[in-house]
Amino acid sequence: MAVIEICTFTATDDEALRAADARMQTEFAYQQPGMLRRTTARGDNDDWCVVTLWESLDAAVRAGTAAEADATASAFWALVDVDSVRIQRFTPLE
Repeated sequence: MAVIEICTFTATDDEALRAADARMQTEFAYQQPGMLRRTTARGDNDDWCVVTLWESLDAAVRAGTAAEADATASAFWALVDVDSVRIQRFTPLE
C-alpha cells in the first residue's frame, strides 16, 4: 500500500540546501526502489518540507537506511538542523 511521507525541517544554509536538494532528488531519491514522486517546498517562516510518495512503507524505510550510507544524502542532511526534523508517514485513503 502506498505511503505519503512528509518531512519538515529548517536549513542551516538555504542557498546550499537548494543545490543539495537538486542533487538529492536526481542522484539519490529517484534512484530508490519504490519511490514514486518527491517534491520540496519552502515555507514563509524558513521551514522546509519534502513530500515523498512511496509504493510502500518498506520502500520508505529501505530508502532511509540507504541514505545513511550515501554521500549525496549525507551532503543534504548536513545542511539540515537535525533538532528540527519531523517525519510523518500517512496511508492514502482508498
